[in-house]
Amino acid sequence: MITKDARRLRVGILGCGPIAQFAHLDACVKARNADLYAICDAAPDLLARMAATYEPTRTFADYDAMLADPDVEAVIIAVSDAYHVPMAMRALEAGKHVLCEKPIGTSVAEGEALRDAVNRSGRSLQVGHMKRFDPGLEAARDFVRDEMGELLALKAWYCDSTHRYTNTDAVQPLPVTSKLARKPSGNPKADLAQYFMLAHGSHLVDTARFLCGEITEVRARLSTRFGAYCWFVETSFANGTLGHLDLTVAVRMDWHEGFQLYGEHGSILAKTYNPWFYRSSDVEIFSEKDAAYRRPLGADGHFFRRQLEGFAEAVLDGAPMRGADVEDGLASIRAMAAIAQSVRSGDSVRLADVTGVV
Repeated sequence: MITKDARRLRVGILGCGPIAQFAHLDACVKARNADLYAICDAAPDLLARMAATYEPTRTFADYDAMLADPDVEAVIIAVSDAYHVPMAMRALEAGKHVLCEKPIGTSVAEGEALRDAVNRSGRSLQVGHMKRFDPGLEAARDFVRDEMGELLALKAWYCDSTHRYTNTDAVQPLPVTSKLARKPSGNPKADLAQYFMLAHGSHLVDTARFLCGEITEVRARLSTRFGAYCWFVETSFANGTLGHLDLTVAVRMDWHEGFQLYGEHGSILAKTYNPWFYRSSDVEIFSEKDAAYRRPLGADGHFFRRQLEGFAEAVLDGAPMRGADVEDGLASIRAMAAIAQSVRSGDSVRLADVTGVV
């Protein structure tokens, strides 16, 4: 039984493709403090199918028309990476709040331009790093903040699996597609190293920052064999924590994601599942003060609904933004671009010095 708040954020979704179908449309329907007011897609057949299924108040074939609707208070950007920054900037200029899929851009310059647009607009922009709303990871972050004391080291890994689609095809409906869907001019997968870093590395980098704060420097190596890509990244954090990040696409095993974090007053061991299982991370928190482990259940694993509810709280109630803001999104781009530069040069790269593309 879904109980809705009296005042709810009226949301318009741009894009009715797979990520909207798997995540955002359902999140809008289930969120207690948001409504699916509008959907927009250039493909008329896809728009009609999603309208019949989810019954928004309005449908739009033209993005500017949706932005011109005064009843649309916020927009979810659920289109290809290449469109994130221009579509988000148009929404901000129209006075809308924005929840934008990650990554917010593919270059430092794009991220900086979007940050400036957010600052000019006076509107909220949240980046779709939904793992920040994983109850297990939230419990880990709370322990870091409240009890762990000084942090010593983080080892984190994000390893996609060769069997991921076997797993997800069993639990997801097949996405509705259209031959009329609008696509970027270039092939996003033409450069697989860039594609994997943007799609998967952005999650790993943001989780590391969520737990340990600002990343200041990276030194990275990349190995490519038998069609697999493996990055090992030495990471320095502003608070002195040492980090090791492992991004591998794809391992010949089950999905393998998690982290170990060592601190002054305890440690954390986490296992994160394929996100489409909607299962919270298994997190074991060890506290030195009573020499005991604690493992929160985290029964509510709908990260996408929870991130939308957090976004709506920030917009409607003025609550602090719990998700990733535009500065977090820009920091992720800087980290990914620094990793790419370090791979090419073999040297350590300071994030403050980074420019260019991922």
